[in-house]
Amino acid sequence: MACLRLRTLLLPLLLLSILSINHTAKCDDHADEEETLLQGINSYRATLSLTALTKNENAECFAEQLADHFKNQPCTNTTGSNTVPGTEPHFSNYTNLLAKCNLNLTTTQDGQILPACVPNLVPNLVLSNFTQSQYSKYLNDTKFTGVGISSENNWIVLVLTANTTGGSFVNDKSAGSVSTVGLIYHCLFLVIAFFLLAS
Repeated sequence: MACLRLRTLLLPLLLLSILSINHTAKCDDHADEEETLLQGINSYRATLSLTALTKNENAECFAEQLADHFKNQPCTNTTGSNTVPGTEPHFSNYTNLLAKCNLNLTTTQDGQILPACVPNLVPNLVLSNFTQSQYSKYLNDTKFTGVGISSENNWIVLVLTANTTGGSFVNDKSAGSVSTVGLIYHCLFLVIAFFLLAS
């Protein structure tokens, strides 16, 4: 009887652990637009004989925070970008946004934030917002090697990482975040314990 109670207690814990791992995965309605933009930017860079930008998970996390920050701001220019392309946005909570991704200023100061507001995120307009504006100077720069992209509503944000220590977007080890590997081990322990008690 006690074994049955323990089993019924462990099953919800197992499911909760699995859900906590899946919660770390990105759920994004705009994944296709973001992938299309990355392909377009890398095609653009190829015409300039530049290497393709590779996805950077930490920059993507930061792009998600920034897109979430912008999402309720209206597009005031219906032809494309709400911000003047090439101008750097300023946030009062910038370090807090970095901290949500376990990042700090030391490893992100050489990166570049490129936000754009494009009604309905029309793919060709989104791409031209980056390649045919002042943003192109960053996309033409060989020091930028990685990218994180995220979008919310009409906003899409690129975060470029650099081939420097100050632009690497390496996690801040002092943030004390729980790693995905730790969660996986936790889940495996619960699965093993569940099956041992069930037998």
